[in-house]
Amino acid sequence: MVSEFPWLTTLWLLPVAGAVFALALPASQRLLARCAGLAVSVAVLAVAVGVAAGFEPGGEQFQFVESHTWIPAFGAGYTLGVDGIALVLVLLTAALVPLLILAGWRDEREVGTGRRVAHTYVALTLLVEAMVLVSFLALDILLFYVFFEAMLIPMYFLIGGFGPRTDEAQARRQRSRAAVKFLLYNLLGGLLMLAAVIGLYVLTIREGLGDGSAGTFDLRTVVAAANAGELGADPVVLNALFLGFMFAFAVKAPLWPLHTWLPDAAVAATPSSAVLMMAVVDKVGTFGMLRYCLLLFPAASHTYAPLIVTLAVVGILYGALLAIGQTDVMRLIAYTSISHFGFIVLGIFAMTSQGQTGATLYMVNHGISTAALFLVAGFLVSRRGTRLIADYGGVQKVAPVLAGTFLIAGLATLSLPGLAPFVSEFLVLIGTFSRYQVAAIFATGALVLAAVYVLWLYQRMMTGPVTDGNENVKDLESRELLVVVPLIGALVFLGIYPKPVLEFIDPAVNQTLITIGSEDPQPSAPATPVADSANPGGAHNER
Repeated sequence: MVSEFPWLTTLWLLPVAGAVFALALPASQRLLARCAGLAVSVAVLAVAVGVAAGFEPGGEQFQFVESHTWIPAFGAGYTLGVDGIALVLVLLTAALVPLLILAGWRDEREVGTGRRVAHTYVALTLLVEAMVLVSFLALDILLFYVFFEAMLIPMYFLIGGFGPRTDEAQARRQRSRAAVKFLLYNLLGGLLMLAAVIGLYVLTIREGLGDGSAGTFDLRTVVAAANAGELGADPVVLNALFLGFMFAFAVKAPLWPLHTWLPDAAVAATPSSAVLMMAVVDKVGTFGMLRYCLLLFPAASHTYAPLIVTLAVVGILYGALLAIGQTDVMRLIAYTSISHFGFIVLGIFAMTSQGQTGATLYMVNHGISTAALFLVAGFLVSRRGTRLIADYGGVQKVAPVLAGTFLIAGLATLSLPGLAPFVSEFLVLIGTFSRYQVAAIFATGALVLAAVYVLWLYQRMMTGPVTDGNENVKDLESRELLVVVPLIGALVFLGIYPKPVLEFIDPAVNQTLITIGSEDPQPSAPATPVADSANPGGAHNER
């Protein structure tokens, strides 16, 4: 449906306005800048909930559509719309940002001496939120690309300019290197994607898909032409264009072996900024695979699916194995995300309804579980002043609530039944097994590895006698509980009752599979009739 009121524009312009307001405040109004950022992020969440309430899961594929001319000479438009997949990611983003602002209430004071540090920190966070929201909502390929790249700028400054509390010159250099590495990796991916976007645009000109001599960047028009075979390009060209998009998304996600920037950036940033990156920004990569790689290049997606599935399985096992060997608690959690992103990519390219539903749900559940675990670990590290696992021990005796929430978040990370990630991981494995049995079997091995790194981590840090230096570790305070309790509640609720989220996801996934011409594999052996106990002869009664 076409929206009369620009709800989607309002959704992303609110954080932009909040960022401008924070920067415009006098330097002395640090508290007001933080409060304004929190209030704006809550307002964004309210708008997102309103959009979800008005969304019809069984209705048109894209709803609340807004379309305006942007660059007519190029056939580019300002076109926004939301389907079920984008909607759940919008809700995830809108729900996490207020919690992250609250969790990082004092993060901006941990580095730098500038009087406007708080204002800048809040503004950068809100700008990242705005650009991520546009990326999820864009129905114009050029519009998506612009914001896909633009979000790197505020994220770069959050990583390089705001880090854990330390004044050591070496730590500052490491932070700077991590930020530059993050930026260069993603810019390289974006450069290849830009070449693919231009190539795709040239095809639309050649096939007369736009108005007059211009081509078009309208996603819906190009997808319809691609799936009708009207792009008229050689399969080699389409494969090359697919790889251009896929490389950029694989860096952003990140997918092994393009993952090496993630652990460095996660450790260098503040816990809140690291969660913003891993739980929100990186989801744009996996979302792009679903929205752009599959829909624009269905044939190429099928061609490269076995290779991508293999890389995903390697990433799953690689991330889990490296997590086991870490001595830094924050780096350990970062490596678990590499393993989890492998599961998401695996579900996407299994190209089954269970796999893609599980992958989309996994994006949501990973965002919640990673936020809970990383933030609780960050609260602990800020108290103790060290990230080394060996420096902890017996924390559950002095901070039982902190240790308990850490345990629940850790159990969610290993996909314990009853917690949210279990449902999504189970769906991914079922959907993958029906098409790639060997890959599913290897991926299942990560469940054992996850139990090793999570339970061993908890044992070393939280159990046993209280070691030197941990006697005065304080339990979670009220502000921190306001952050952690909703995350733990969401993990339990979605673990027991995921239906509200799946109602949005299922129709969108089915539409994606229909568009790319993919069907779930059928059982290879016919079902054997079972004799009715009331009818031993095997005859079937007519009803």
